[in-house]
Amino acid sequence: MPADTQQIIDAAEKLGKLITEHSAITRYADAQKAIAADPEASRLFQQFDQEVQALGQQEQSGQPITAAQKQKLQMLQQTIASNLKVKAFSIAQMELTELLRKVSQAWQKPVAEAQQGAKASGGNGAAAGGPKLVYPG
Repeated sequence: MPADTQQIIDAAEKLGKLITEHSAITRYADAQKAIAADPEASRLFQQFDQEVQALGQQEQSGQPITAAQKQKLQMLQQTIASNLKVKAFSIAQMELTELLRKVSQAWQKPVAEAQQGAKASGGNGAAAGGPKLVYPG
């Protein structure tokens, strides 16, 4: 029996709830809270954002970015990267991104196979060389 739109939406919501129960989500949320509670990390991120914004405005106005400005930004990046809470956040962010990538690939694979099967059998799918769905991820 073919699936209807509501069944697909319901399954997607169930999948979303399962993902929120994964440890990667918990680690990501905890790392986010730790950074928000760390005045030094918050200050560093704010300073970095201000520097990037200032350099972007400078570049848009046609003024070149100097080597000293680039060096200052790199030093600030290194300082941020050396913060233990930022490191933990970066790791948690990578783990979450990897989980979401795997989930995305898992649902995309059968859809792509079904498209290939429809094309190979000359079914009512898109004609060879015709439009194809493109998936994010």
